[in-house]
Amino acid sequence: MSIKAPKGTKDILPEEIENWHFIQKTAEDVFLKSNFKEIRTPIIEETDLFERGVGDTTDIVNKEMYTFTKSNRSLTLRPENTAGVVRAYLEHNMYRESPPVKLWYFGPMFRYERPQAGRQRQFHQIGVEMFGVQDASADAECILLASEFLKGLGLNDLTVEINSLGCDKCRGEYKEQLKKAIAPFLDKLCDDCKSRYEKNPLRILDCKNETCTKLFEEHDLKNSLSGVKLCDECAIHYKNLKEYLNALNINYVENTFLVRGLDYYTKTVFEIKSNSLGSQNAVCGGGRYDGLLETLGGPKTPAVGWAMGVERLNSLISVKKVDLIDFFIVSNNPTETLKLAVKLREHGFKVEFDYNFRKFAKQLEKASKTAKYAIILGEDEIKGGYYTVKNLAVSSQEKLSFDEVLNIKK
Repeated sequence: MSIKAPKGTKDILPEEIENWHFIQKTAEDVFLKSNFKEIRTPIIEETDLFERGVGDTTDIVNKEMYTFTKSNRSLTLRPENTAGVVRAYLEHNMYRESPPVKLWYFGPMFRYERPQAGRQRQFHQIGVEMFGVQDASADAECILLASEFLKGLGLNDLTVEINSLGCDKCRGEYKEQLKKAIAPFLDKLCDDCKSRYEKNPLRILDCKNETCTKLFEEHDLKNSLSGVKLCDECAIHYKNLKEYLNALNINYVENTFLVRGLDYYTKTVFEIKSNSLGSQNAVCGGGRYDGLLETLGGPKTPAVGWAMGVERLNSLISVKKVDLIDFFIVSNNPTETLKLAVKLREHGFKVEFDYNFRKFAKQLEKASKTAKYAIILGEDEIKGGYYTVKNLAVSSQEKLSFDEVLNIKK
């Protein structure tokens, strides 16, 4: 029986890699303009980082983490990267730098959940984190950055949803109002929602169970929560965010059900959804997490960020064609072929040849599928000190010196 990739993982094949390069290059270009700098953290972290940072009432920590023990230490493959970036920010004393500190990342994450379209057990995220700015302008810039990145990928049919979860001072009223509204039909909710009712009632709003969502609609839960008031500080922050988004011409809708699936969020939360996907239509999620750094032993530091699933992005963008190489050398002389290939590669050209040195017709057939030009290097060319170069796009050919070959545009 042949060995296959584990369930929930996927090989990224050469014919697919151009899309991945396009996504990463677009991120580099967009983020650099806003002075976000790349950070790369380990894919394994202390388990305690996620239990304290992500929250021990979340599905991620309770059900989905890949955790193992080595030398009596509990380690976990990272299920998300905000906690890891915060750990690096604190460990390397980045809080001593003049704010804001702007970071972005790209890499694999791991969650044991049911594989589905655009979601795997090993998946990739691209995200940003901004530290040190209390004002809602940081939230607005992060939302703008996400929008600009998505536009750079050619994605325009998008909806930005925002909400404010408040802070520790005013969230208590929100939770009590929610519990009061849910109490009459609590016994009909799924087991996860029943468990969350006491531990973390806000997470009930993130439930994707069809029975639960129908009950929320039947009991008009959104209207029940519309009267909950934020404290003055949170209300001003949310008001300012909307003013900034209006000034930036970012269209948004307010969604009082939007809570996100992680415990560390405070005040602003947001999602960007694609209208080209089905029910699982979020392509970006994020928000503010002003208390996370203190939770992990650092100084009080305001922070905001977001993450996107690269697999889901990849499903939305058009397939990029693999670029043709510059030259394919057609020859039956291995020594001269290797020498020419090395010389051309030294000048920055992409060069390939047939390692089996088959008949010229077979080599030219392969060249036509993979290269822009074929360089024919037969006995006459070797003796005469020239090269026969065939333009494979128009089937024309000419005899050129080496310097003339170098002048061919890539």
